[in-house]
Formats: sequence, structure tokens, C-alpha cells
Amino acid sequence: MTQSSINSRESVMQFVKYACVGVLNTIVTLCVIYVCKSLLGVNPLVSNAIGYVCGVINSFLWNKNWVFKTSGHYCREAIKFLVGFFVCYGLQLLVVWLLSYKTPLKHFELDIAAFTLSGYGLATLLGNVVYTLVNYIYNKIITFRS
Repeated sequence: MTQSSINSRESVMQFVKYACVGVLNTIVTLCVIYVCKSLLGVNPLVSNAIGYVCGVINSFLWNKNWVFKTSGHYCREAIKFLVGFFVCYGLQLLVVWLLSYKTPLKHFELDIAAFTLSGYGLATLLGNVVYTLVNYIYNKIITFRS
């Protein structure tokens, strides 16, 4: 096996780990929101904020220690991670807005069984793909650079 194929395989495995952390992060975020709102009676918007803070912390710790396995300074990497989160979230929001309001997708609607897939829903899915890919690249080359 060549060095290039080994590096390629490691990159694919790293991205798979990153995607797994994303799934775990979603579960943590939603569970915290549910516990805060439904079980503790916290205001829904406050619950949402608490859930996202817990999700970002969870994501940072798993990405630092499992996905990218860095030994860099926690505070420095945490700041870079937060900057990346906000930049990528802004990019995702821009993609969703552009697709939802500036393209023919704004009129798209598809009924599937009991669900309707709207242009906004499709734009949100595409925005999440953009977020995931750009955030992975950002974290790989900036936040957790070896």
C-alpha cells in the first residue's frame, strides 16, 4: 500500500469520525433542549441556547480528543473552534437564504406521504452539507492543525 493511499484512507476515516461526532452532537443538543424545556420548565429559547452551548462543547471535546487527536492548548483551540463554528454557521445561513429567497427553489414543494418537502427544507439540507464540509476543512487546517 502506498503512502498516498494510506493518507487517503486515514482522511476518509477521520471524516467518518467527524460525521459520527456530528450525529452525537445533534443528539446531545436535542436531549439537553428537551430536558431543559420539557422536564425542567426552562423557557424554550433559553433551553435552545443551553442545548447549543452543550452541543458545541461536546463537539469541541470529541473533535479535539478523538477525531483530530491534538495536544494543542485547549483555550487557543477552543477559540479557533468557536470562530469556525460562527463563520461556518454564517455561511450555512447565507446558503439557506440565497437558495430559499433568490432562486426558483423558493417555489418548490413536494408531497411525500404525510410530509411536504419545501424549498426551504431542501435549502436547509444543502446548507447543512455546506456547513459540514467547510467546518471539517476549517477544523482540519486551522483549529486542529498538527
